[in-house]
Amino acid sequence: MEQQRPHAVGSGFGLPWFALTVAFALHVFDEATTGFLAVYNPTVIAMRARWGWFPMPTFEFREWLVGLIFGVAVCFALTPFASRGARWMRPLAWFYAVVQLSNAMGHTIGTILGHTVASVTFPRPAPGFYSSPFLFIGSIWLMVRLRKTAASAFRLPVSA
Repeated sequence: MEQQRPHAVGSGFGLPWFALTVAFALHVFDEATTGFLAVYNPTVIAMRARWGWFPMPTFEFREWLVGLIFGVAVCFALTPFASRGARWMRPLAWFYAVVQLSNAMGHTIGTILGHTVASVTFPRPAPGFYSSPFLFIGSIWLMVRLRKTAASAFRLPVSA
């Protein structure tokens, strides 16, 4: 009988978590090399002008890049916990997958429209678009794995 790999059994979701984090790292590189902040910052300023409560910050390149590199490093560091299917990781994994799926959709919609808000246009594709399919695939894979492992993650231990 063939023995299954640890990430393929039980309640672990390490491989899709790791894949999404690789996609996230690739996406940071994509955004950094295609001028993402030249679109993001004016969009935030326009949104604040329209809705004063708009909560997103503007960034300088260095602080933005260092923050994202730190975020990617934290996600890589959490991979062993995801592989073991740590219960406390499940809500974080859902949040991570939803945020990255939304991120991918935002870049795709921006590419289709050629703008974020009416006053912020850019040549197509949108900065960060090329890595968006990897974010989309990684997010969906993580969500599917989380759904598939939900029952085993919350099963009560059986006494002998």
